Amino acid sequence: MDADPAFEALLEHLKRARGFDFTGYKRTSLGRRVRQRMTQVGIADFADYTDHLQANADEFSALFNTILINVTGFFRDQEAWDHLRAELLGPLVAARSPADPIRAWSAGCASGQEAYTLAMVLAEELGVDQFRRRVKIYATDVDEHALAQARQAVYSAAEVAQVPPPLLEKYFEQVNGEFAFRKDLRRSVIFGRNDLVQDAPISRIDLLTCRNTLMYFNAETQSKILRRLHFALAPQGLLFLGKAEMLLTHGRIFEPVELKRRIFRRAPSSRVELGPVGVEAPPDIGNDRFGEMEQLRQLAFNAAPVAQLVVSADDVLALLNTRAEAVFGLSQADIGKPLRDLEVSYRPVELRGHVDVARVQRRAVRVEDVQWQRGGMAAVWFRVVVEPLTGGDNGLVGVVVTFHDITATRVLLDELAHANRQLEVAYEELQSTNEELETTNEELQSTVEELETTNEELQSTNEELETINEELQSTNDELQAINEMLRERSIELDHVSEFLDDVLRSLRSGIVVVDLELRVRAWNRGAEELWGLRNDETTGRHLLDLDVGLPVADLRQALGVALIDPAFTEVLVMDAVNRRGQSIRLRLTCGSLRNEHEQTRGAILVMDPVHD
Repeated sequence: MDADPAFEALLEHLKRARGFDFTGYKRTSLGRRVRQRMTQVGIADFADYTDHLQANADEFSALFNTILINVTGFFRDQEAWDHLRAELLGPLVAARSPADPIRAWSAGCASGQEAYTLAMVLAEELGVDQFRRRVKIYATDVDEHALAQARQAVYSAAEVAQVPPPLLEKYFEQVNGEFAFRKDLRRSVIFGRNDLVQDAPISRIDLLTCRNTLMYFNAETQSKILRRLHFALAPQGLLFLGKAEMLLTHGRIFEPVELKRRIFRRAPSSRVELGPVGVEAPPDIGNDRFGEMEQLRQLAFNAAPVAQLVVSADDVLALLNTRAEAVFGLSQADIGKPLRDLEVSYRPVELRGHVDVARVQRRAVRVEDVQWQRGGMAAVWFRVVVEPLTGGDNGLVGVVVTFHDITATRVLLDELAHANRQLEVAYEELQSTNEELETTNEELQSTVEELETTNEELQSTNEELETINEELQSTNDELQAINEMLRERSIELDHVSEFLDDVLRSLRSGIVVVDLELRVRAWNRGAEELWGLRNDETTGRHLLDLDVGLPVADLRQALGVALIDPAFTEVLVMDAVNRRGQSIRLRLTCGSLRNEHEQTRGAILVMDPVHD
């Protein structure tokens, strides 16, 4: 959180009034816990809460209980405790003579579970008698309330659930449904108040546990505490930290024994500045600058614009920066895990082989153009550089893997390659276009020549067309003359037709003219008067199909002869019925219709009533 003058004034009041210096705690988590307590008492402003503390003495205890998170337990991180007992306590005890005391310190012990866990582990290693005679365990904390509970050494069934049953039976006594640690062993555990930031450290410690305590402090305060813990340890003494705590920026004063389980050893021939305690400071760094530089190194590593991982010599993830967490979805909880168990070991690139090459050949390994896409995020490209880390004696201490983001460069290169391809295509298209233009030009020249030839042919054709046009004009004149002649002939024919119609109408006899198929061609008014049928009703119809009072069946023979013999003429007298339904006597003359060549064209019937 940003610096708040009222909040800083509150911390200063706590330091001045009660001797608790919280200025070294991480501001984000500290501010969150103070606000939690302020919410419980209904106060929103830090200045008002400072006044509340001054007016209510009991509020200090409630605030401290909120700030000091006493999260602990027996055998917390069981695997780490098992490794400590199986692999490290034996050599630690063997390095001391049987008469030497073994001193342990549980820093930040809270309600005592960690201190009693340490007691059980040492008792199992040494035996109960040796434990009572040789072991002193100093258990310290700043919370007096938690220390009071720790001194009682009484825990509920839920609190001892993680204690292995054989150890529970051996080291605890059941009292009123609860479990009390053995009194004879409890005397070896000494509880007391100690502020890791302000108070002098306990000295000549063989085994120091400070688990999940450093993570609540800022980098500068962590550095100060670690210098005190270094001072507290005896030569070859062991420091046992929590799972989320690392010492990679303090390799000068601590060396890893089992990095995965956060167990370190006091580095030999190392001397540090403790400030008020008065140990000699390093010649190159002053007391006031050491913590600042440690913090600066840590902040610089986290602020690096590239993702970085540090892998220890035994292939365990030792360190990662903020950028690596964001890019690969890692967290501080992954520190201490074998590299092979992490997705980043094989995605986006198979790291393990490159790490082995860098480790064995002691040279940097570069892997270009590595693509990485996580979730729905856009793909990014990396240049991965794996470099060995060597100590002063040229011994390998680890490997650093750096992921350089080359996405922008890759995009530019892709765009450049795409532009080059487009340029090549455009050049090829231009060449093709030039060739096509040359071909087109040749074709145009050929076309011009063809057009000239065609023009000459068209001129010749035009001349022919003009000649044809003149001929057509002449023909048109002739056709007009013929048309005029035909028109005159048509008029003459119309006159003749009218004349013939007039003749037929003028004759009182009924006259019927049929063609060779006996279809009526003429039917005059006399026939209409006799039979009651008009000319338009009979023209084109077969004579024998007409419904008239004429006995046409008697005419078949005469008509048949008339159609064959041009000279045939016959007069018939027969009975008939006229249009009024009256019976009449009819004289019918049947003759052949001939043309000028004496060819039969049909037959003519002339019908006259016979009057008595």
